[in-house]
Amino acid sequence: MQDERVAMVVIQHEEGEGAGTLAPFVDGARFVRTFAGDEVPQDAEALVVLGGGMSVADGERLPFLRDEIRLLRRCVEAGRPVLGVCLGSQLLASALGGSVAKAGAKEIGFYRVRLSAAAREDALFAGAPDSFVAFHWHGDAFTLPEGAVPLAGSTMTPLQAFRYGPRAWGLQFHLETDAQVLRAMIEGGRAELAETGVDAELLFAQAERELPRLQQIAAQAFARFAGFL
Repeated sequence: MQDERVAMVVIQHEEGEGAGTLAPFVDGARFVRTFAGDEVPQDAEALVVLGGGMSVADGERLPFLRDEIRLLRRCVEAGRPVLGVCLGSQLLASALGGSVAKAGAKEIGFYRVRLSAAAREDALFAGAPDSFVAFHWHGDAFTLPEGAVPLAGSTMTPLQAFRYGPRAWGLQFHLETDAQVLRAMIEGGRAELAETGVDAELLFAQAERELPRLQQIAAQAFARFAGFL
């Protein structure tokens, strides 16, 4: 593994599932594409970990996940800006001592997220609507790490987001989703959609209404995250 620190690292686990609406706010970052065999660096000045179809429990089969957990822990301990999305949030929770396990049911689709009272004072979500519809695609859920602040939940997943310290966030929902990311997720996950009875065409139809609203919230939150960089 390389012994280096770079200004900012974005870890991408799936070929088509890039940074989406986050991309303009991480311009110049080094993208580590684990699906292409890129090595996870030992350190970073700022870190974003995106989603993916694998699980925290796959660390033996996919050793880069263990490397990511170590990197997440190192960055949080150093007080650097950290953002984990879906799988990234689960890896962050695990790095901080939380547990990750299969949820009672998979949450796939556009569902409402409700912010906690603490989110009104949060550096990313202050000023956001108390509730909004976000895109979800996950079958695992995490517990709140000790010392973390819960920020959001949904009906199916009571803990959807948390903050640890002043600069580390885990978001179970896909705040970064744009049309390209959504299409990649759907096309790559059609077997899972069929298995769970989720209508892909309905997701595309709902996206026309929901993504523009979600992207307004995302732009505000991501701009604030970029302010820490």
